Amino acid sequence: MSRFWSPIVHALEPYTPGEQPKHQSFIKLNTNENPWGPSPRALEAIKDASGDALRLYPDPIASDLRESIASTFQLSADHIFAGNGSDEVLAHAFNAFFCGKEPVLFPEITYAFYPTYCKLYSIEHRMVALTDDFRINLDELQGPCGGVIIANPNAPTGIALPLEDIERVLKANPDVVVLIDEAYVDFGAESAVTLVPQYDNLLVVQTFSKSRSLAGMRVGFAVGQPHLIEGLNRVKDSFNSYPLGRLSLAGALAAWEDTAWFEKTRDQIVANRERLSERMQGLGFTVLPSSTNFIFASHESVPAERLLAGLREKGILVRHFKKERIRNWLRISIGTTEECDALLNALEALL
Repeated sequence: MSRFWSPIVHALEPYTPGEQPKHQSFIKLNTNENPWGPSPRALEAIKDASGDALRLYPDPIASDLRESIASTFQLSADHIFAGNGSDEVLAHAFNAFFCGKEPVLFPEITYAFYPTYCKLYSIEHRMVALTDDFRINLDELQGPCGGVIIANPNAPTGIALPLEDIERVLKANPDVVVLIDEAYVDFGAESAVTLVPQYDNLLVVQTFSKSRSLAGMRVGFAVGQPHLIEGLNRVKDSFNSYPLGRLSLAGALAAWEDTAWFEKTRDQIVANRERLSERMQGLGFTVLPSSTNFIFASHESVPAERLLAGLREKGILVRHFKKERIRNWLRISIGTTEECDALLNALEALL
């Protein structure tokens, strides 16, 4: 608290990131990082970029990276915006598209940064309740509003909407931007990028932090029609014209183009997710159907906070949220086979 803070800063409720312990003795299953490292090609590209050229500013518009992403999606580069992690891309999108008089709509249980952005930019918002089985209620995401934000798959539930449901929301809200946050889409959901040519109000945001194993590099991007991308660039160039450094650009480009590594590690995560879900259900957990690199689980008789503390004592970190409706649930990132086995052994002992 300070008398020098602005009224906006006084009112903020900052986002709380998952714990990043200083000591590496923990098994980290709390922040949805990829248990397998970046593409070897990405590491080599980062090494090659670590030279005298670092004295020069990077490409402010990430030309090569945007061209490569656009080629994958069979679009032109003016459909792509690149930023310093998907969090920055999301923040610019909130600032660019959601400052009207009507409230923006998003689920009550979703990525906790959304209400933080709304407070930061003085955006009115309304949170929509999930159904009894933790699914997004599409009927509530329409009517007069200033925009719609959907994490697909949703977090922390892990549940994905099919593409026809995304299209239903787009058709119901033709005069506002519909933002689809696809941080986890590569682990089992359908991407809405294929709908971008048809809908001028669709913006899709993705990240390199999860399926591309580059959380430490902070690279994200948006896909939308050029008029939306221009809006993001106007915000970017009024904030930070060089959001991505040379090492990030080099690593991200190589990671994007190493399809074989991406598919291999993605498939390993999906296989471990299905195995872990089945084993935990056998231990008395309810596990929601996941299309992500994590599962959301609740035990029938042991409180989540007790399990959280017990796992930490055994050197395993998972994520717990204090929001009332989900306070008896744990979000567990998918680790290596050995890490998942260690988790299961710890849970068996605790139960």
